[in-house]
This record gives sequence, structure tokens and C-alpha cells, in this order.
Amino acid sequence: MRDALVYYLLRIVVGVARLLPLPTARKLGDVGGRLWGRFAGERRRMARRHMARVLGGKVDLEEVTNEVFGSYGRYWAETLWVGPERVAEIYSQVEIIGLEHMINARDTGMILVLPHLGNWEAAAVAGPRSGIEIAAVAEQLPNRRLTEWFVTMRSAFGITVIPHGRGSPRAIEQALARKAAVALLADRDLGRRGVEVEFFGERTTLPGGPATLARRAGVPVVLAGTYFTPGGYRVVLEPVSMDGAAGITEMTQRIAQAMEQCIRQAPEQWHLLQPNWPSDLEAS
Repeated sequence: MRDALVYYLLRIVVGVARLLPLPTARKLGDVGGRLWGRFAGERRRMARRHMARVLGGKVDLEEVTNEVFGSYGRYWAETLWVGPERVAEIYSQVEIIGLEHMINARDTGMILVLPHLGNWEAAAVAGPRSGIEIAAVAEQLPNRRLTEWFVTMRSAFGITVIPHGRGSPRAIEQALARKAAVALLADRDLGRRGVEVEFFGERTTLPGGPATLARRAGVPVVLAGTYFTPGGYRVVLEPVSMDGAAGITEMTQRIAQAMEQCIRQAPEQWHLLQPNWPSDLEAS
């Protein structure tokens, strides 16, 4: 009963959001996100800790934390606003830098790694522009109807959705065999069973999947930074050096370093609100 109530509430919010012009939805998302951030408790504290790691004492951490929540609100406003008939409008607002790195992988496939930065779904436009299928693993939420809604939304962006579960490794292998770009969010290790690396000056674990898959399939790794701009998006694609001598730990460390550089370009757009380092868990 509760799952159905949450789902239908989401549908009402989506219906209202889609009545608005996109600029208005973005503005309301920013304002709503900042307001929520004032009462977000532990999530606000985590966002502030992460900004301190990235920026040190160079800025007003309270203000930049407000910007994080405003950016996150914009992400959700756009997610609720978009529908299959509006994807073309979103795509028309995306500038891509470094598209040649995907074009060069059309004959091999690739691993596309992303942090939770800006609106990461906007990176999907690189697929049709480069002629490469993009496949991504979708987490299974406890609420089945919400999972189906997210799958439908991502499919509208042209993403081949791979449901997370026992069959997902095989589906990823099949996608790479089709020479697809397999997109993986790589800045958070949910299971705490990943590869130990240094990330923003502190030891933690990050997912080893991107490096393992790239090594096993012999495909390149490209990092996608997805940034909000005032009227749209900028996607920056950069290859991550993966020479044959590097092991999984070294490859994962290189991905971490590439994500650091990417996030530092717009740290206020990094939507990481959960503990991500051992010291975060100790402080919570």
C-alpha cells in the first residue's frame, strides 16, 4: 500500500513539473533543493565534509553546501520534467567536448565512468552523436513501481538499461561484445568491498568494476564529466590512461585521480550526500 502511495505521489509531482517551462522547473528545483538542504541533517553534514575535502578552507563551506543542494534540486527537477517527447529538447542543449574519444571506440566498445556530477543522464547524448550504444546498470529499488519508472525514464534517453542483479554481469559482457559503451557511476562504493585508493587525499574504497571490466574486455576507459551550464549542459569526455602493465588497483587509482580533476571543475555540482570515506562513518 505504501509503495503504491509513493508511486502515485511521484506521478502527481511529475504531472505538475511537466506543466512548467523547463527554465521555471530548473529554478524551482534550485530553490527547493536549497530549502531542503537547510533541514537535511546528516546529508548536509556529509555534503559539507566532502566540500571541505575538495576545496579546503578556500571558500565559505556553508554557501557552497547550499549550492550543492541547489544543484541537486535542479537535477531532480529536470528528471521529473523530462519525458520521451522532451528528450530531444534536452539533447539540443548539450555541448560535448572530446566526442572523438567515443568515436574512436566504435570498433571496440568502452567503459564510460562517471561521478555523481551535474545531470549525468545528459551524457547519454554522446551515444547517438558518436554512433555508440550506451548501456547502464539500474539499481533495483525496494519499490518496484519506482524502479520501473526510472527504467522508462532512462530508456527515453536512449540508454539500454541493465537491471542490477545476478544476471547483470552477463548482460554487461554482452553489451561490451556488441561494442557498446557501458556507463558506470564510479565515485561511491556501496558495498564497501571495492579497491582501496586515495581519493581527495584520504584512503577509501571505490568500485573495482570499471577497471576489471576494461582489463577483461580489453577496452578503453573514458571519464565523462557532466556539468550544468546556465541554459543547458556541458559534457567533457577524457580518456583515462590504462596501459597494459597496470593492475586493477593502479587502474582504479587512475580513475580516482581523473574523477578528482573532473569534480574540481565544479565541486558544487557533486551530488554526494552519503558517507564515502571511513572517517565519515566514524563521524556520523
